[in-house]
Amino acid sequence: MTPNTADRPLILVEDFEELARVAPETVRLELISGKIEVKPVPDGNHGQIFMWLLKRCMQQRPELSLFPEQGLKVEAYRKGRARPDGALALDEYFLGQGEWANPDGVLMTVEITSNDPDTDRRDRHEKRDGYAAAEIPVYLLVDREACKLVVYSEPDCGKYCKRVSWRFGDVVELPAPVGITLRTEKLKDYAD
Repeated sequence: MTPNTADRPLILVEDFEELARVAPETVRLELISGKIEVKPVPDGNHGQIFMWLLKRCMQQRPELSLFPEQGLKVEAYRKGRARPDGALALDEYFLGQGEWANPDGVLMTVEITSNDPDTDRRDRHEKRDGYAAAEIPVYLLVDREACKLVVYSEPDCGKYCKRVSWRFGDVVELPAPVGITLRTEKLKDYAD
C-alpha cells in the first residue's frame, strides 16, 4: 500500500531542502503535496510573459518587486516548498530570508503555465491550494493553453473564495492589496 502523502510526506522538509540546495542549477525542485516535483525550465514565451508582467508591476507599483523563482515556505499545505514564477512583495522583503522564505509579506504569487503534462495538476490545482493555505492574498495564473488569466483571491480556510477569469486581450483589475491594472492585448502575441 502506498503511503498517503496528504498525511505523511514522502520526504522530510529538511531532507528536501538539502536536496534542493545541492541540485544542479539546471534543475529546480519543489515539494508539492508531499512529493518532490521538478519544475520545468521556462521557454522563451514563458520568459516574455514574465517580463511583460514585471514591467506592468514596476510601472504601477514601484514600491513593489516581482521576484522570479523565490522559494516560499507553504507550511500549512503539507510542509511544502514552492517556487512560483513570480512573488510580488515590498522591495527588499526577502532580504536575509535565504532560499525558502516566509510568505507572510507576499501580496501575490504568479504561475505561467508550461507545455508539460503536469501543468494542470501542479499550477491549476496543487500550487493554487498551497498558496491559499499560506494565505497569500492573490494568485494570478497565466494560462497559456486556454489564453486566459485566472485571478484567485480572498483566501479562507485553505481555499480561495473568489475566482475570476479573463481572456487575453481583456483589461484585468488585480484586487487589493495588489491594485494593478493589466491591459492584456499583448499576451495574444505570446500565446502558444
